[in-house]
Amino acid sequence: MIYGITLILLSIIAVPSLILSRKPNAKELLEKVAPYQGWIGIVFCFWGIWGLVTAVLNVGWLTAAPIWWITLTAGSLVEACLGFLLGFPLINKFFLSGNEKAREKAVRIRAQVAPKQGKLGILGIIVGAWMIVASFLFTIA
Repeated sequence: MIYGITLILLSIIAVPSLILSRKPNAKELLEKVAPYQGWIGIVFCFWGIWGLVTAVLNVGWLTAAPIWWITLTAGSLVEACLGFLLGFPLINKFFLSGNEKAREKAVRIRAQVAPKQGKLGILGIIVGAWMIVASFLFTIA
């Protein structure tokens, strides 16, 4: 359930234009979050990567709870991508500053994914909501 809630929050930060078109008073809140957007992105990128590692390490869940495993994997992938997009300036500054080849590759990946940030954010909201529902329906004891 935590993955779903965090994914929804991250998605809201990632698609401010969608939120502002529906709730104009949300602009103040989004402006307060903007200075921390890079750090939030880094944290969620690593959180998403950790979710993917968890899914790979627990691949046995495919036999016990395949829907939950697929949900966890999809949600973690979306979370890692959105986190990467939001945290890219800081990731570039802190982690890739010494390696020019890695920096160029990261810039190419961001250039490919950045135009899809709005759609990825909407997908994140949908997958996050499904993760919350699925955590109640398909829990593993």
